[in-house]
Amino acid sequence: MERFLENAMYASRWLLAPIYFGLSLGLLALMLKFFQEVFHVLPNIFSMAESDLILVLLSMVDMSLVGGLLVMVMMSGYENFVSQLDIDEHKEKLSWLGKMDSSSLKMKVAASIVAISSIHLLRVFMDARNIETQYLMWYVIIHMTFVISAVLMGVLDKLTKH
Repeated sequence: MERFLENAMYASRWLLAPIYFGLSLGLLALMLKFFQEVFHVLPNIFSMAESDLILVLLSMVDMSLVGGLLVMVMMSGYENFVSQLDIDEHKEKLSWLGKMDSSSLKMKVAASIVAISSIHLLRVFMDARNIETQYLMWYVIIHMTFVISAVLMGVLDKLTKH
């Protein structure tokens, strides 16, 4: 009975595989949204104000960071929790693949969230004249919460590795 339960629990890791595949569909949706932005900007490029163009570009950078985060979580999560990826030797392999354990994945996710939050905060500050002060304050508080959380996770990770 014990052996059956252990085997069933171990096999249940495969329930995560469709979730990681679902992230690839999220990546597809993000790509479509990215190019929707490109197609909205191009016809109006000469009539747009510089600040509006910068806001759109920051939004696109934000989307690329989220896409990178999705790829990192999808690939590393699959490899850490489901199964090792069998990539042919003659095919291109991401340099970090197979080297990121769950602890380093958490740190990369935290750093990515801080970067994404930074870009969002910069976008907010670019339009600060149209946003109430109390909302600006909350954006900064939320961003600083992400920063402090990432730093504390790094410190705790370093302490536990010693």
